[in-house]
Amino acid sequence: MSQAKIDKILVSILQRRFKSITEEMSIALTMTTRSPILCEAKDFVTGLYDAQGRMLEQKENLPILSFSLAPVCQYIIKYFGEEIYPGDVIFHNDVFSMGNQNNDVAVYKPVFYRDTLIGWSACKGHQADIGGAVQGGYNPQATEVWQEALRIPPVKVYERGKLRKDVWDLIFANIRLDIVAEDMRAQIGSCVVGERGLLALVEKYGLDTVEAHKEYLFGATEKMMQAEIRTIPNGVYKGEARAYYDGKNPGSVYTIRVTITVEDDRITFDYTGTDVQTTGFVNGTFTSSASATILTFLQMVNPDIPHNDGMIRPIQIIIPPGTILNAAYPAATTYGNHLCPNNADAIMRALAPVIPDRVTAEWNELLCSLTTGIDPRKMEPYVDIGFMGLKGGSGAIKGVDGYDHIGMIDASGGVLDQDYEMFEQQTPHLLLHHEYWTDSAGAGQWRGGLGVETRFRIGSDRTKLVTFGDGDVEPAFGAHGGKDGTLNKIELTYPDGRYYLCTTKDLVTDVPAGTIYFQQAGGGGGYGDPKLRPVHLVVKDVRNGVVSVDAARNDYGVIIDPKTFDVDEAATAGLRR
Repeated sequence: MSQAKIDKILVSILQRRFKSITEEMSIALTMTTRSPILCEAKDFVTGLYDAQGRMLEQKENLPILSFSLAPVCQYIIKYFGEEIYPGDVIFHNDVFSMGNQNNDVAVYKPVFYRDTLIGWSACKGHQADIGGAVQGGYNPQATEVWQEALRIPPVKVYERGKLRKDVWDLIFANIRLDIVAEDMRAQIGSCVVGERGLLALVEKYGLDTVEAHKEYLFGATEKMMQAEIRTIPNGVYKGEARAYYDGKNPGSVYTIRVTITVEDDRITFDYTGTDVQTTGFVNGTFTSSASATILTFLQMVNPDIPHNDGMIRPIQIIIPPGTILNAAYPAATTYGNHLCPNNADAIMRALAPVIPDRVTAEWNELLCSLTTGIDPRKMEPYVDIGFMGLKGGSGAIKGVDGYDHIGMIDASGGVLDQDYEMFEQQTPHLLLHHEYWTDSAGAGQWRGGLGVETRFRIGSDRTKLVTFGDGDVEPAFGAHGGKDGTLNKIELTYPDGRYYLCTTKDLVTDVPAGTIYFQQAGGGGGYGDPKLRPVHLVVKDVRNGVVSVDAARNDYGVIIDPKTFDVDEAATAGLRR
C-alpha cells in the first residue's frame, strides 16, 4: 500500500487501539494473578510487538519493565529462527540474554494470521520467587547469578499449542512457591487477550492496511521525538551520580557517569567512564539500565508521544560491558532495576542546566525491604515486598509540587500501594501505622512530594528480612535553591527490647514474631527558593500536617500561630527579607 493512500485518521485509530489492547491485557492480568506483587501492586507490564519484535504499544504499570520487553522479543526471534509456530508460548528471564532482572519473568506468544507471523503479544511480571539461595529472589550476599535465581533462557512451555509438561515441571521444580506457576498461567492468559485483539484488528482492516499504517505510525512518532530533541540546544552535557555499598565492601562507592550529546534531532547517552561492576549484587544489566535511561528522558518530553518503536529511534544508548550498569557474565545483578534512581540522578544533573523547566528536583532515593517466612495461620510460605512502605515522594518541578507517596522513579507512579486489609490477609503481619511523614518533603517555591512512615508487627517466627537501596546515605537533592528531601530508615525493635538499624544491603534472619518493623521513606527535593512560596500555600500545608509550624518558620520564613493558623504578617515579611 503506497504512502499516498494512508488514512491519517486510521493511523490514529490503530495507535489508540494498540494501546487499549495492552490495557485490556493489563486488566486481565490484574484480575487473574494471585500474588499481591502482581494483583495489587501491579508490578508487571503488557505489550504488543510486530513480527520483527518492534514495539507497537505497551501498558506501563512499571516503566522499567516495559522498555525491556522489545529487546528480548528480538532476541527470541533470532534464537528460534524458523522454529516459531502458531500456539507457541515462550518463557524468559535470563539477564544475560537481554533480560532485566531475574524475578521479572516474561511470557511471549507469537501471533499468526493465516500461517503468517504478524506480531507478538507479551507480558512480564515480578514473581514472588524464582529459586536461588533466598526465598523471594533478593540475595544481598550473592556474588554470581546462580546464587540469585533459576535462569530461564528462551524456552517453549507450549509448542504448537501443546503443553511441554517436562519443561514446565523442570522450571517449577526449582521455584519454591506454587503461586508462581499460577501467576505464570495468568500471564499466558494475558498474552492470549493480546493475541485476540491484534487478530481482530487485522481481520477488520486487512493485513496490508495494518502493516502500511503501522509503518506510517512509526515514522510519525519518530518525527515527534525528533522535534522534542530539537528543543534541547545542541551540545555535550555531563552528569554524575553515586551508588553506595555493594553489599560486600563497607564504605564502597561507585560512580555512574553519563555524557549526553545532542545533535539536532538525535540524542546519545554514553556511559563510558562509569565504574566497573561490583563483586556483590549491586549491578545492572544493559536492558535494565537502558530502560532507566529511556523512562527518565521521557519525563522531559511531550507526554503525548505514542510509545512505539519510532519513539526510541532517535535515541542512542552506549553502556560499556563490565561496568556497574552492564555487568558481565556471571555477575549477580538482581539489584539492577534499583540503580535506576542513581542513573536518573546523573541524567537530570546533566540536563538541568540546559532545560531547567523540564527537569525535576531529585526523587526520593530507594530503601525498601522484603519479608519472607511461614504464615502460622495457614502454615504456608509467604513473600511480601512492602510497597506501601517504600513509596517516597517525587521531586518538584517548576510550577508544580512533587507527587506525594509515589514511589521509585523507575516505577514512575505505576506501582500501586498495598491495601491494608489485603496486606494483613496475605501476610501474618499487623499494620499499626501508615501515614504521610510531616516535613519529609524538600522545601521550595514548589515543594517536593511527601514520603511516608510505616509501622507493623511481624507475625511469623524466624522471619527473614532483606533490605536494599541506598536511600539512607544521600537524600533527594533540591534544585534551583530548593532544599533536599529526607533520608530513609528501616529499623527493628525486638520483643525483648533490642533495637536494630538495618543497613542498605541487609539479610536479617530469624526475626521473631512480635518484632516491630518501622520504616521512613523520604520526600522528594524542592524546586526554587522556599521563601518565594506563596504564604497561603504554606498555611495550607501546616493545616494539613504536611509542614510543621517550625519548618514553616525555618524553611519558608512564615510565622504561623499553631492554634489559630493565623500568620504574623509583619514578622513573616521581616523574616523573608
